[in-house]
Amino acid sequence: MAMLVKFVRKIVSKTVLYTCVIHCIYEYLGDIVVCAGPSMEPTLRTNDVLLTERISVRTENVRKGDIVVSKCPSDPKQHICKRVIGLPGDKLKNGIIVPNGHVWLEGDNSNNSNDSREYGVVPQGLLRGRAFCKILPLRDVTFFVRDNTKPPD
Repeated sequence: MAMLVKFVRKIVSKTVLYTCVIHCIYEYLGDIVVCAGPSMEPTLRTNDVLLTERISVRTENVRKGDIVVSKCPSDPKQHICKRVIGLPGDKLKNGIIVPNGHVWLEGDNSNNSNDSREYGVVPQGLLRGRAFCKILPLRDVTFFVRDNTKPPD
């Protein structure tokens, strides 16, 4: 009986340990995201799979041109994948100035994208991660490389 208790204790402790590690990776480092919808075409298509990292969002190191995953401002149960067009303090073509703590997000497919043009600026607190690589489909593996030779806009 003592061996069974030891065995169960070992299994439970390993399960708790691995669950904590996975949670920390998901919550603080990155995630895997499956795209849905046409708003980012041709860059991203439905069922494309992305790797995202959360460090840029947590350190407020998101830049114009980055593709980000965010909670949808009009439906917090839904996540959206859009490109950052405006950062705090930016004056956009439509005359809007992005307030502190917010970003302006748009889909690459402007004719078929529900984005900041519909719901306005997005609080930075809704951002969940920055896409850095498309991993599926395999024939289209793409790294979203930042130009680090120039300072962020």
